[in-house]
Amino acid sequence: MDFTENLGLDRYPYPSRRMPLFARRGVVATEEPLAAQAGLRMLLRGGNAVDAAIATAIALTVTEPVANGIGSDTFVLVWDGERLHALNGSGRACAAHTPRFFADRGLTAVPMRGWSSVTVPGAPAAWRDLHARFGRLPFEVLFEPAIEYAEQGFPVAPLTAARWAASARGYASFADAADTKGWYDTFTRGGRVPGAGETWSCPDMGRTLRRLAESGVESFYRGDVAKLIAEFAARTDGHLTLADLAAHTSTWVDPIRVRYRGYDVWEVPPNGNGIVALSALAILDGIDLAKHPRESVESYHLQIEAIKLAFADASRYVADPAFVDLPVQGLLDPSYASLRRAQIGERAAVPEPGAPPKGGTVYLCAADADGMMVSLIQSNYSGPLLGFGSGVVVPETGISLQSRGCAFSLDPTSPNVIAPGKRPAHTIIPGFLTRDGAAVGPFGVMGGPMQPQGHVQMVVNQIDYGMNPQTSVDAPRWQWLQDLYVDLESSVPDDVKMALAARGHDLTVSGPWDVANAVPRPTPKGKYVAYGDFGKAQIICRRRDGTYVAGSESRADGCAVGY
Repeated sequence: MDFTENLGLDRYPYPSRRMPLFARRGVVATEEPLAAQAGLRMLLRGGNAVDAAIATAIALTVTEPVANGIGSDTFVLVWDGERLHALNGSGRACAAHTPRFFADRGLTAVPMRGWSSVTVPGAPAAWRDLHARFGRLPFEVLFEPAIEYAEQGFPVAPLTAARWAASARGYASFADAADTKGWYDTFTRGGRVPGAGETWSCPDMGRTLRRLAESGVESFYRGDVAKLIAEFAARTDGHLTLADLAAHTSTWVDPIRVRYRGYDVWEVPPNGNGIVALSALAILDGIDLAKHPRESVESYHLQIEAIKLAFADASRYVADPAFVDLPVQGLLDPSYASLRRAQIGERAAVPEPGAPPKGGTVYLCAADADGMMVSLIQSNYSGPLLGFGSGVVVPETGISLQSRGCAFSLDPTSPNVIAPGKRPAHTIIPGFLTRDGAAVGPFGVMGGPMQPQGHVQMVVNQIDYGMNPQTSVDAPRWQWLQDLYVDLESSVPDDVKMALAARGHDLTVSGPWDVANAVPRPTPKGKYVAYGDFGKAQIICRRRDGTYVAGSESRADGCAVGY
């Protein structure tokens, strides 16, 4: 089955949503339309897919500040026309952040807000390093659309505005905190946030982006911007220093993969969670999903149980490979996948890790006329307040700092225990598909722990059920939360919901936009979950005739654009 040729509209019509985009010379797809246009502008100026992706990523820090910012992390997969490359642009813990640091403060977990959650931002360095290896246009040109949006203003998209407002409600209790007061000064006007369609500007962000463009982002890690960050930290009981910033580096790594029904599915290796998606697909590869209808209890149940087992292993083993010996190949070994597959029964089960043999986010994808393709994801993280990372915003810079540190463990037996200079286990993951050594295309689904679950669903939709990129994106989704708890999108058929409940799944049902309008609530066991956060997906596939087919998330503001 070749889903890049088959539209699948007759089999899986979701008429209230979008049709796929077809383009020959270049495509950009992301969750915010003005950012997508920024990337398209680079293609029209003679830039390649990497130029388009970087320009889009930079523009998203301005036009979608809830989910990402200049202080974010970035992971990238690049198909150069012949092979795939992976860039880990995630940051590391501050030198001060030891387990003793948190124990002395009486903490049993890393907070989700404030300086204690901040790690060194990796996004600016990732933009620079990605461009240095693959870019075509001058680096400073890639900043131009973002600077225009920041300085001249842009109309805020509807769902971005809704999430901005939800974040403001969450931040209300932090209004007077020294480290997060900058959020109010930067992202509200006297406490008021922009409504849908309202023009918003951020001159502070524009000035910072100009400094980064002019210095090749050196100012962020060793120059005047770094000094502003470090001085603000020193004034507000923060721990990020000039030395922490100057020590940061991106890392080029070898991507990892599994075979799935004749295709190769690729991810960035840990510390990212891409291995969760690959582990689940390795389990599912030994099951004939296609014999069950897409909207059937069997298909949903098998996918949910596979992702549970994959997450259980990841929580036990995944961490920064510079600090621990990860059994990456063991987790993906077919014989180990077979053992895990055998644990799937007819009823829902609480997952436990196995013993393998030793061995808040924006996503975008871009492609150009020469066949170069990029899968890029960027995030400042969110936690239960739904946006803006740690809430720490450096005054007069527009820089919101990420909260990735809250993903560390304080359990000394965990491979993910916090340590100076260590990268935390990461949720954000870009994906890519190839077949017989040729690129099929990039895909991704942002949304915290929904991401590997979304990757599995997008791959299954396309390969097992022959769905094109847009119908794959539009199809009903599920999200496993913890233990037996599963959140279903309201569009899942009622008979499937009832049958899953009969198999022991503890279900909630959410609308696809609930996450934009509600403060997350805890599950019965206390874990805070953004109910209704089924992610935001983007997919580009290349047909055998060279035409690109793109799908863009109908649950978000964005679009796929091309020419």
